[in-house]
Amino acid sequence: MEFESKIISREISQLLWEREQTLSTAESCTGGRIAETIIAVPGASKYFKGGVISYTNEVKESLLGVSHELLEEKTAVCEEVAVAMVKGACATLSTDFAIAATGIAGPTGGTKEIPIGTIWVACGTKDKFRTAKIEEDHGRDINLAIATKTALQMFLDFLRDDAELVDAADEVK
Repeated sequence: MEFESKIISREISQLLWEREQTLSTAESCTGGRIAETIIAVPGASKYFKGGVISYTNEVKESLLGVSHELLEEKTAVCEEVAVAMVKGACATLSTDFAIAATGIAGPTGGTKEIPIGTIWVACGTKDKFRTAKIEEDHGRDINLAIATKTALQMFLDFLRDDAELVDAADEVK
């Protein structure tokens, strides 16, 4: 596990502890690496409820509620599926927030349309989310490390921005 990702996870932990909010993951290509980084912080059981490793479309559909039509039309490697995975994880695991990843880590499996190294990450709530697309192939291990760090940093930024909105709303009252 990358040291930098562990530092980000510690910051996420602090914010979720303070707010008494919960988190889940829905991972395809990252295969649990995001969840592993989250639980590396002692006390994660207070806010991390669990994750779904949805390596196949069947699991994305049955456990996360991703639409079969969406998967057929867009493939599993697209922004819309990453968002659907976030929403599905929030619903399935009854959490405030979720982080998701879906893509092609390599070394095989890419196509001309979706080359190796294409990974979509998403985070948020059932109503509000952010996404990012990773498009460079640095080899499987590095691709997965980049996806994990990107997802965690994006979620930390999402939490910080959400806190600023809440603080601003409280100031207006």
